[in-house]
Amino acid sequence: MKNLWYYSLLLFILFSSCSKQLPENAVFQDKVIAISPDYSHGTIPWNIAPLNFSINVEADDYLAALYSSKGEKIIAGGKQVEWNLKSWHRLLEANKGDTLYTEIYLKKGNQWTKHPLLKNVIAPDAIDEYISYRLIEPSYVTYELMTINQRNLTNFDEKVIYDNSMLSSGENGQCINCHSYQNYNRTGNMQFHVRQHLGGTVIVTGDNVTKVSLKTEHTISAGVYPAWHPTENLIAYSTNNTSQNFHTRDPQKVEVMDSESALILYDVTKNEVKEIVNEPNHLETFPAWSPDGKYLYYVSAAYPENINKDSENLYLEYKDFRYNIYRKAFNPETYEFTATDTIFEASEYGKSATFPRVSPDGRYLLFTLGDFGNFHIWHKSSDLYLLDMETWTLSALAELNSPDVESYHSWSSNGRWIIFSSRRDDGSYTRPYIGYFKDGKASKPFILPQKSPDFYGEFFKSYNIPEFMVEPVKVSRKNLVDAIKKDAQQATFNNELKKPVIKKDEKENFYE
Repeated sequence: MKNLWYYSLLLFILFSSCSKQLPENAVFQDKVIAISPDYSHGTIPWNIAPLNFSINVEADDYLAALYSSKGEKIIAGGKQVEWNLKSWHRLLEANKGDTLYTEIYLKKGNQWTKHPLLKNVIAPDAIDEYISYRLIEPSYVTYELMTINQRNLTNFDEKVIYDNSMLSSGENGQCINCHSYQNYNRTGNMQFHVRQHLGGTVIVTGDNVTKVSLKTEHTISAGVYPAWHPTENLIAYSTNNTSQNFHTRDPQKVEVMDSESALILYDVTKNEVKEIVNEPNHLETFPAWSPDGKYLYYVSAAYPENINKDSENLYLEYKDFRYNIYRKAFNPETYEFTATDTIFEASEYGKSATFPRVSPDGRYLLFTLGDFGNFHIWHKSSDLYLLDMETWTLSALAELNSPDVESYHSWSSNGRWIIFSSRRDDGSYTRPYIGYFKDGKASKPFILPQKSPDFYGEFFKSYNIPEFMVEPVKVSRKNLVDAIKKDAQQATFNNELKKPVIKKDEKENFYE
């Protein structure tokens, strides 16, 4: 009995000596300590993974403490602060709607100093558990390894959905792009494109995986930018003839633009394509459905005066192409489109709009606005804008924007979170930021949290097309590989409108 008491006391002493204690004699110093990533004075989901950070000050020792009005204080030591996952979630879940405080202590010599609190609001609204994205080096012409990944936002688990190196080597290069899901992947239906080697569009419907060819003699190209209908087995695509042109003086380096583009509707069940819109001397692209599936939003630009797709100086006029936002009414029962409405004439402001996305409640239209063109991921003028479709008021989401590029964006399924691509950190690498949204207002965004606080300084890939999902992608890579190896099933074209055969352009089209 005496030995049992002795060992219990010894274990208590050992654990007590290992647990971190905050210094009682710390002197308050009114100097805010910078941390990276900058996880301070924002709004965060109660179910987000821990916001680990580095302390950007040199000292002999470091301590950080995390607390709110309920629960126990969490303490972590070291310059790199990594919170315990279970303790973090326990604290945030108990304090939904409250404030999260972070204390930082520094030791220099024999003296500890305590610094002003860093604060974040814990939103009562959860964030969707998953996102997906493509990882790719920020190159222009060549590429090698790229993957489509999914990430659990409540922890740091990441999984590769598909890796192009599985079927790509040497001259048999394979590009993968434009992943898209039906209704936040609630149905398990998704698609992505495989270009060049073993090319085609991969369609996943539940457990079934097929590869199809959407290029017909009546379409400009195969399907490019996709949008799954929220309830029907339909995908709207743009078809594009796209090229890159490099600047010699402009710091934006490259301009990506279309000489032709249109919209098509793909019936997954019938493996059939039909035209939605292809107006003469106009460039329609980037389709997006309304949450109720009754409208298809898209952007379109008119050719500048005296310019057409065959003009020799077409690409010298790139700054004169300005895209406006339109929508077409759609009947989910008959699959027919009717009236077209002009939603926002960006050209009237001397601007160009792209990436229209409607909030889940149908009230707000989020898009990027730049000086010209539609490929705003390369335009430093590109910012996120919001159109309230009840009051028809337009506003810049200043809380989310930065002096550099803001581009692709996605709403969470509850409409409370926006994930978007930004080049604000270094101007070259696109990284995902998340901002809280409520009643037409956004809060200071935070970068996607990683387990290592130094992750982004050591990771040399861009995050492309961040999309929220409520369910993870469950199809296996083996099933995807097996489908991609097979010949693509050729889609038929519904030619009720008697569309002529499109003459093949002599120039190579990447989207063939």
